[in-house]
Amino acid sequence: MSNRQALIRNFAIIAHIDHGKSTLADRIMEMTNTVSERETEAQLLDDLSVEKAHGVTVKSRTVRNYYIDNTGTEYQYNLIDTPGHVDFNYEVSRSLSATDGVLLLVDATKGVQAQTVANYRLAKAANLVIIPIVNKIDNMAAEVDKTIEELLDLDDSFREEDILKISAKSGLGVDAVLEAIRDRIPAPAGDESGKLKALVFDSKFDPYKGVIVQVRLFDGQLKSSDNVLFMANSIKSQIKEMGVFSPLMTPLDTLQAGDVGFIVTGIKDARAVRVGDTITLANNPVATPLPGYEDVEPMVYAGLYPRGSEFKDLKIGIEKLGLNDAAFQYEPEQSEALGMGFRGGFLGIFHLQIIRERLQEEFGLDVLTTMPNSTYRVTVKNEDEPLYVENPIQFPDYGQIVKVEEPFMLAKMTLPNEMLNDIMRLAEGRRGELVDLATIGSMLMVTYRMPISEIAYDFFNELKSASHGFATLSTEFDSYQESDLVRIDIAVDYAKVDALTFVMHRSKVDRVGNEIVSKLKDLIPRKLQSMPVQAIVEGRAISRADVPPLRKAQASGTKVSKKQQQLRRQGQKKSDIELPQAVFDAILDMNSN
Repeated sequence: MSNRQALIRNFAIIAHIDHGKSTLADRIMEMTNTVSERETEAQLLDDLSVEKAHGVTVKSRTVRNYYIDNTGTEYQYNLIDTPGHVDFNYEVSRSLSATDGVLLLVDATKGVQAQTVANYRLAKAANLVIIPIVNKIDNMAAEVDKTIEELLDLDDSFREEDILKISAKSGLGVDAVLEAIRDRIPAPAGDESGKLKALVFDSKFDPYKGVIVQVRLFDGQLKSSDNVLFMANSIKSQIKEMGVFSPLMTPLDTLQAGDVGFIVTGIKDARAVRVGDTITLANNPVATPLPGYEDVEPMVYAGLYPRGSEFKDLKIGIEKLGLNDAAFQYEPEQSEALGMGFRGGFLGIFHLQIIRERLQEEFGLDVLTTMPNSTYRVTVKNEDEPLYVENPIQFPDYGQIVKVEEPFMLAKMTLPNEMLNDIMRLAEGRRGELVDLATIGSMLMVTYRMPISEIAYDFFNELKSASHGFATLSTEFDSYQESDLVRIDIAVDYAKVDALTFVMHRSKVDRVGNEIVSKLKDLIPRKLQSMPVQAIVEGRAISRADVPPLRKAQASGTKVSKKQQQLRRQGQKKSDIELPQAVFDAILDMNSN
C-alpha cells in the first residue's frame, strides 16, 4: 500500500428509511468543507425530484470529501450513497462492492428496524467493517440506551464503547464519526503499478457527453488520454474526460488504485456499457475481469405506452432511464388497444412507480401503465420445450395447455416479535408456505416460499401496513412450481382488450372478475349505445356488467335491432374505446386484495 492510499477511505452509509442517512451525508460534506454554506441544501445527494418527494434515495451517488484531522493530515473520504428501499437492494449491493466499510445508522427514536437488519446482513456478507451509530440522540423521544442494547443484540462483535452517539441534524457528535472513519475503516489495498482493473458501479447518460460511468479503481492507474476497454462487450473507447464528484464533477488528469471517480466515455449507445463491468487499458488489458454483478432479474413486467405524447419521445426517455437504472429492462411491443409502446421489467411495484414518475418529471411524458405480471412457464401439447410467457397476451389457449408453472421466491421478512401472527396471516393469505423462522438480535426473520405474482403487486405495502412500517422484505428466486393459473380476458363491447388481459390463480377469478367488471362499467367512457363489459375465462364469461349509454332511446323506433347488434359484433375486429389510466389502476387495485 502506498502512502497516498493510506490516506484514502471508501465508505457508505446504510440505514432504514428516514433514519437520517441523507442528513448525515449532508453534515459530512459540510464539516469537510466539501460544500460551502451557500451551496448547502437539504438532501444534497438526493437530486432526483422523486427522491425528495418520497424521502428515499433511488440512485446511488458518490462524492469525494477532504478531511483534515487534528494533526493536520489530510484524508480523502469517498462517500458512496446507497438507496433506501427494498426494491433497490441491487443498488445497495452494487454500491457496497465499491467500499471498504459502512456506517450503520440507527434512529434513537425508533431503534433497530427491519431494513437496518437487512442492510446489516448485506454489509456482513460483503465482509465490510461496520461502524454502528445511534442518530437523533437530542430528540425528546430518543431511547438511546434501548437502541444501544438492540445494536449489541444484532451483532455480538459490537462493543458499547464503539457505538457512536450523534445528531446528524445539528452536527452533534459528527466529528467523532469522521475520526472513526479514519481509524476503523481500512485504507484500500491495490497495486498502483499493476494493470488497470476498475469496477463500474453506476452510470448515467448525458445527451452531449454520452455515457458517464462511476468507477472504483482496484489496481493500476488511469490517465485522461488513455484508451480503455469495457470487458463485458469488448467495447473500446478513448476517455473524453475523467475526475471526481466533489460533489460537482471536477476534472482530474489521473486516477489511481483506491480512487473512486467518473469517466466520460463518449459512447452514445445507451445500452453498450453494463453496470458491474470491468474497465482495463485497451493496449494492456488484464486477463480476467473483476467478479461482476449478477444480471438482475425483473420481478414484475408491465406495458408502458405514451398518452398524449409521441412514441419516439417515450423511446428516448426510456432509453436514457435504462442507462441510469441498471435494473430497469425494456423492449418494444405493440398493443391493438394502445398502439406502440414498451414492455418494461421492474424490481417491484415501487420501482415501476419510480420509473413512471421519472418519465413524467424528467421528460414531461404522461405514460399509461398496464397491468403488471410475472413470468410463467407453460408446457403445451405437441411441444418438447416449455414456453416462457412474460406478456399475458402470449398465454396459450386453455385447450393447448398441459401445465402452467410460476416462479416462487424465498421471501425473507425481518420483523419485531409481537407482529409475527399478523405477518404469518398475511403471507399465508398470499399462498405462502413457511420455510424458516429465526431470531436475529431483537428481531425475527421469517422465510416464506411464495409466488412472485403474490409478492409483486403490493405485498410490500401490505407488509408495511400490517407491521406499522417495522418489517422489511428481501427476496431471492427459488424455483418454478406448478400452479392452477388461468388467463382472464376483459371484453368491452364484445371486443377483447389486449391491454387488459392478465393471468391469475383460479381460486381468485370469480371474485376478481365480478369486482373488475363492476368497476369498469363506471370508468369506461360511455357511448350512444349500451356496452357490455365481460370477464372471460377459458371461453366463458364469468361476469358481466353494462356501461350505460349516454342517453336513453327516446322512442321504440330508435332501438337497435337484434340483427343490427349481431352485425356490429361480427364486424368488430378491435375495440376503439379510449381507456383512461383509471381503468388500469382499478385492475391493479383488484389484484392487490
